[in-house]
Amino acid sequence: MLDLRAFRSGAEDARERLARRGDPEVLDALDRALAMDARRREFIAEVEVLKARRNDVSKEIGNRKREGEDAADLIADMQEVADRIRALDAELQAVESGLQDDLLKIPNVPDDRVPAGGEGEFEVVQEWGDRPAFDFEPRPHWDVGSELGILDLERGARIAGSGFPLLMGAGARLNRGLIAFMLDLHTREHGYTEVAPPFLTNRDCLIGTGQLPKFEDDQYRTDPDDLFLVPTAEVPVTNLHRDEILDGQDLPLAYVAYTPCFRREAGAAGRDTRGLLRVHQFDKVELVRFTRPEDSAAELELLTRHAETVLEKLELPYRRILLPAGDLGFSNAITYDLEVWSAGVQRWLEVSSCSSYTAFQARRADIRFRPDGKGKPAAVHTLNGSAVALARTLVALLENNQQADGSVLLPEVLHDYVRQERLTIS
Repeated sequence: MLDLRAFRSGAEDARERLARRGDPEVLDALDRALAMDARRREFIAEVEVLKARRNDVSKEIGNRKREGEDAADLIADMQEVADRIRALDAELQAVESGLQDDLLKIPNVPDDRVPAGGEGEFEVVQEWGDRPAFDFEPRPHWDVGSELGILDLERGARIAGSGFPLLMGAGARLNRGLIAFMLDLHTREHGYTEVAPPFLTNRDCLIGTGQLPKFEDDQYRTDPDDLFLVPTAEVPVTNLHRDEILDGQDLPLAYVAYTPCFRREAGAAGRDTRGLLRVHQFDKVELVRFTRPEDSAAELELLTRHAETVLEKLELPYRRILLPAGDLGFSNAITYDLEVWSAGVQRWLEVSSCSSYTAFQARRADIRFRPDGKGKPAAVHTLNGSAVALARTLVALLENNQQADGSVLLPEVLHDYVRQERLTIS
């Protein structure tokens, strides 16, 4: 949620960065919010004046009664004041409700490091590894996986519909091994505390991280409980500290969690719907960090390196890209995407987004800290990143490591987890 204090004085820099998102409705909502905020403060000021007057006159009424004097005129006057206060309180409540609704619809202000531009106009920050070379035509993963007997898209669709893949045998074991490998890496080498959160969250959690109210139609919701299947572990893990005041001496806090992720929009508009490229359910290991504002930039670099380490140990060529303002997520202030090269589809595939949300999520979820364990609390900065999402990571492993005989070599780091070095046609 935005801090309106940054805009009350006409802070043109923040307004200009918000405008770079390219959505004119955002600035319209901001203007409405500023107007309602001004009315709100006027109402509050008038109510405070009236309440102060009521207190003073109440004392005068008491004095008159003690002196045996008539106070009927003052009592009548106070009735008018009380009526006006009630009317102002009702107007104030309506304005505050409208203000809250608009604030929840306004996205985060892009970091000043974020370039202008829309989707596809990203900056390539770095690349790692060499693309694989073949002496045969590499095949897409849906052919490789089907021939190996580890990927059954048809049966998955019969069970739950398109976009719900089914892994079998060594494919299921590979998926499980990847999850265990990543959790071990982040807890043993990167210092994260593992969390096993619920796979359902309440509405307040999704409001806190920014999925609601804007993206409610993209969520899988249960009825009548009004619970939501997690779209990402970011939601339950960030909300671990909702409505809490943390000790600044404990920061940064770092958590890692595995969850399946459920997203209705995954196959929207016919984009990339074949195989595992865009699905409604996928597994993901997520990193979440809580930090002091002054450490936020460095924490983003650290978190992103932790995600990159996964790809390097899996021997997958990747690139880090910096998203432009017009392609940022709703709550994101700055985002690095990590994309792996996949030889069968001949494309870069996003497998991780590492983002700083500055204080945006913390204000929505009321997550604060006392800088020195005492004093006035301030909003923390939250960060998270996929480290990493499995569906497209599986795609790259199958396509980049396929052999002419149809088998797939596994990177050494997975041998013990999967209990084999090569996937073969049985």
